[in-house]
Amino acid sequence: MKRVNIGLLGFGNVGRGVWTIVEENRAELKKRSGYDVNITKILVRDINKYRGVNVPEGILTTKFEDILEDDEIDIVVEVIGGIEPSVDYMIRSMKRKKHVVTANKMAIATKGSTLLKTSNEEAVMLYYEGSVGGGIPIINGLNENLVANKIEEVIGIINGTTNYILTKMTRENLSFEDALKEAQEKGFAESDPTSDVDAFDPMYKICILSSLAFDTVVNVNSIYREGIRGIKPIDIEYARELGYVIKLLGIAKNVEGELELRVHPTMVPINHPLANVNDSFNAILVKGNAVGELMLYGRGAGDLPTGSAVVSDIISILRNRDNPLYYSKFENGTEPHELREINKVECEYYIRMTVKDKPGVLGEVCTVFGHNNVSMLSVIQKGKREECVSLVFMTHNTLEGNIRKSIEKLEGNNVVVKVENIIRIENLGME
Repeated sequence: MKRVNIGLLGFGNVGRGVWTIVEENRAELKKRSGYDVNITKILVRDINKYRGVNVPEGILTTKFEDILEDDEIDIVVEVIGGIEPSVDYMIRSMKRKKHVVTANKMAIATKGSTLLKTSNEEAVMLYYEGSVGGGIPIINGLNENLVANKIEEVIGIINGTTNYILTKMTRENLSFEDALKEAQEKGFAESDPTSDVDAFDPMYKICILSSLAFDTVVNVNSIYREGIRGIKPIDIEYARELGYVIKLLGIAKNVEGELELRVHPTMVPINHPLANVNDSFNAILVKGNAVGELMLYGRGAGDLPTGSAVVSDIISILRNRDNPLYYSKFENGTEPHELREINKVECEYYIRMTVKDKPGVLGEVCTVFGHNNVSMLSVIQKGKREECVSLVFMTHNTLEGNIRKSIEKLEGNNVVVKVENIIRIENLGME
């Protein structure tokens, strides 16, 4: 039996998941890879910290060089996260002819071209299945199983924390603040939830997916991003009344040769499969011109789901390391695409505003929308004989730019107290 040695960078939740899977599934990994897989060094900050797993003496180290300079270590697994020193460690490892596996979405989204270029130059493999969707095999799906397709859309719930919060708000009528607090208490959200609730995490992930789906290099900063802090229980209730559920979606579409890339709260039809993805689960909908629509569903984070993706990448490297033709798959994106500005995006909209309760207000507001080519599907007014009332508009398909011009005009109108919320609507297929 051949032996392969692994150097593990980081020993947090995912790192411990990788260790546990390698130790518990050793026989299966031998059978499926033809190798005896061993983690021989683990980079940590503090060797004496208790981590809940038993690691033999001599494996933990605080020096990256102990892994880098060990010529018997064939594969380096990076699960530290962030940009630095993670990217530096991966590049240096590849330059020492070590294959690399990472679950680092931020590094792949922002430095992916550099990392892939290094892997090509050094003739080593770089795998990153765990960077999106936890245990959901979406990266391999796009790279391998769907290569016969021209991908038209990738749309998904790709952040478990926000999905948990929105599920709590929907099922239990909690405020955003109370749902976030519960998510933090249960370990689904960090003490600083910014990356999740302000949609940076899913922005990185949709960047990776769109780069693969459309064979291009996507600048992560060009993706429109909007988090869930503005979602109120009243919006959840209106959505239910109108036949929708609010989800934070990552959306990537090829529209007439332009890429439409955005992450934001979205109303999804209540009978669509994505509307029924709850708690911390993820789901990704892919539309190809040959396969049609398919959806992958599962746990999008966590030690064992993400660890499963990482270990699967290790096995893929072992299966393919002697096949020189396989390296061609790691070319950088070659198809140039124009990115569609958010103002040119076209969809339906939910608009909730507070207005003064007096005759002619509805007509005045609708006139502003009409002058900006925004056609109304329906209007709901609740409350009467009060100083102010709530108006909810549902639009037909219209340009975002027209919505924004209308809102700008209305916010300067003395009958509109406040435009409370605007939520995009995606009437998806697979109903």
